[in-house]
Amino acid sequence: MSSKFVENRIVKKEHIDQLNHVNNVQYLQWAQEIAKSHWNHLIAMLDEPLGVWMVRSHQVEYRLNAAEGENIRIETHVSSVRGPLSNRVVEFYSESSQKLLVQCQTQWCYINLKDRSVVQIPESIKKLLKG
Repeated sequence: MSSKFVENRIVKKEHIDQLNHVNNVQYLQWAQEIAKSHWNHLIAMLDEPLGVWMVRSHQVEYRLNAAEGENIRIETHVSSVRGPLSNRVVEFYSESSQKLLVQCQTQWCYINLKDRSVVQIPESIKKLLKG
């Protein structure tokens, strides 16, 4: 649906767990961070009242480990939009091997900030997400 948005992270000591690879929760943190960065990038030129996104569900598939010092490329895009929901894909790749490490699919729900009610995604936002 939308074009890919990309960021990189270097795995630091604090990202490593007792199994000596990136902690599973760290991938979710990075997935949320890149979603926010992508959203802020998309809306940078908008001058209209906006809702906020709330996570409805995460589905994470762990394939390969990443170790301290590794450079990880994180790619995200919105794969579909329907009603108040959008589905975002986040993929984590090893820069050295170009192999997929982890894939995360998150369903987000668009919320009216004033009363926190679920609302339909406005057409202007759908167009941004379709890129």
